[in-house]
Amino acid sequence: SGGTACVVTGQPFDTAKVKMQTFPNMYKGIVDCFVKTYKQVGFRGFYKGTTPALVANIAENSVLFMCYGFCQQIVRRIVGVDRKTKLSDLQNAAAGSFASAFATLVLCPTELVKCRLQAMHEMQLSGKIIQGHNTVWSVVKGVIQKDGPLGFYRGLSSTLLREVPGYFFFFGGYELSRTFFASGRSKDELGPIPLLLSGGFGGSCLWIAVYPVDCVKSRIQVLSMAGKQTGFMGTFVTVVRTEGVLALYSGLKPTMIRAFLANGALFLAYEYSRKLMMKQIESY
Repeated sequence: SGGTACVVTGQPFDTAKVKMQTFPNMYKGIVDCFVKTYKQVGFRGFYKGTTPALVANIAENSVLFMCYGFCQQIVRRIVGVDRKTKLSDLQNAAAGSFASAFATLVLCPTELVKCRLQAMHEMQLSGKIIQGHNTVWSVVKGVIQKDGPLGFYRGLSSTLLREVPGYFFFFGGYELSRTFFASGRSKDELGPIPLLLSGGFGGSCLWIAVYPVDCVKSRIQVLSMAGKQTGFMGTFVTVVRTEGVLALYSGLKPTMIRAFLANGALFLAYEYSRKLMMKQIESY
């Protein structure tokens, strides 16, 4: 539920992010990117890669929140407290960081397909590829034919470098914000507005912390369509040398808009679906 809410709310901004990260010289800013995308591809251009994005977010968040619960128990064991003890915001952040490593394994392949579909038009315009693949299956088939099953894990190290520290700030920011709104009450009593704001704050913390890493990841996953692409450090150094440090922050504005809206929706859907399921379990 959380993953679906996240994609439906934020997909157009995510598409703009990937386009601007991969081809920063093609767009002057978020408005220019939206206008050009609409003129060239139409409204459906904003939702390119939605199917793999849905698969990616549903898979990632299912694994993430399941492992978040397990990792919270591991943290309790490490600090030597009872399994029902409420963890501090810092301890919850550490549990979320551990959980993200497991989620990365299901996220990387689906995100690679999503990013390639989102930037396919730009790859053709730039002459890096002659003919683009416009469907999920054609992209999947192309990866298997060219690189084999391991090709889906291009950018895995970059994804791990983004997820592990990023989700420390993600869950840390979310829990810290919930603590602020709760003001001594139980966090479970918070209404939809505080949950939306807390989720948005958590998402913003994540992207501010790891945005340059995500930019390098997008380039590796998209540009590897045209041939062998260097690894994380090679791509990072090339971008800084040839385009400057600011190129690593291309597309930050649509990302921050998406981060607040999409992650607010994510946590709202997560908390309410969790409460609904807990009530059903308790009624048996």
